[in-house]
Amino acid sequence: MQRREALGVLTAAAGTALLPGCFAVAEQSSAATPLPKERVAGIGGMFFRAHDPKSLAQWYQDHLGVFVTPQSSSDPVWNQQAGPTSFSPFPEKSHYFGDDTKQWMINFRVGDLEKMAAQLGAAGIVVKVDPTAYPYGRFARLHDPEGNPIELWQPLNAVSVK
Repeated sequence: MQRREALGVLTAAAGTALLPGCFAVAEQSSAATPLPKERVAGIGGMFFRAHDPKSLAQWYQDHLGVFVTPQSSSDPVWNQQAGPTSFSPFPEKSHYFGDDTKQWMINFRVGDLEKMAAQLGAAGIVVKVDPTAYPYGRFARLHDPEGNPIELWQPLNAVSVK
């Protein structure tokens, strides 16, 4: 399944989970049904190697609003909005990330893809906005200063990110 198709399925699933009565089926199941397994609640961090961690952290903060791990109680922390998250291992030989030497790609949800692309472009960052509007949203690609691929995703009916 292509990543963008997976995001479409994920978006649809997240939307139906919010519909009234979705939990009625679970409530009607028999007592013999095993209890659900414990599972993680979300991504608690993303850790990766960098040639210049300090300047790369500053780039993410300045251009995407992502703060690094706080070093003191007075440092800001990045709080992300709740929403769908895609977790997709890719084949080892995938060309989806662009550079075959890159082992990861992060996808950030955004509220307004055009505004984010314009903001990044004004800062001299090359952003390639996919002209296709998919049933589950729109996408753009860019790279951080170390060449790591970043995908921006504006989900269908996205609420503005604050």
